[in-house]
Amino acid sequence: MNIISKFKEIKNLSARRENVIFFILISIIFSLDRISKIKILENFSDRKYFVNNYINFDLIWNTGVGFGLLSANSYLIYNLITLIVGIVIMVLFYVSYISKYTDKLILSVIIGAALGNFYDRLSYNAVPDFIDLHFNNFHWFTFNVADIFITIGIIAFIMKDFFLKTN
Repeated sequence: MNIISKFKEIKNLSARRENVIFFILISIIFSLDRISKIKILENFSDRKYFVNNYINFDLIWNTGVGFGLLSANSYLIYNLITLIVGIVIMVLFYVSYISKYTDKLILSVIIGAALGNFYDRLSYNAVPDFIDLHFNNFHWFTFNVADIFITIGIIAFIMKDFFLKTN
């Protein structure tokens, strides 16, 4: 019995360390997003900044969700979307907590980014998007650093299911 209890204790300690590592990853991604948005808000709020023929920095305030979907001028709709986003983040935290290592890693990337945009929704009542990719007259949706990490996380989930066998 003593060996089994020691094994469980070691396993619980390992799980706690793993969760701390993923909390640090969430914090790093959140911080990268916040730093990028603070720099943009301080330096580019009133003008477009030309980087090269394919990218500009152009601040736009997004009241919707990803890529401006569900944007509305109604406080009721905005607050409802914000509430739903908050609930989704809490569910992702729970799912991450009970998930295996690979899923926990991917969810940590998504959570860190989602928290960045959620923070903006609460602080500014909109999310600052500023990365404008374009080719000639075609412009992709304007986005931010958090959107990049959310997209990476979603692509990683899709790719994981193609390349990794999970039980």
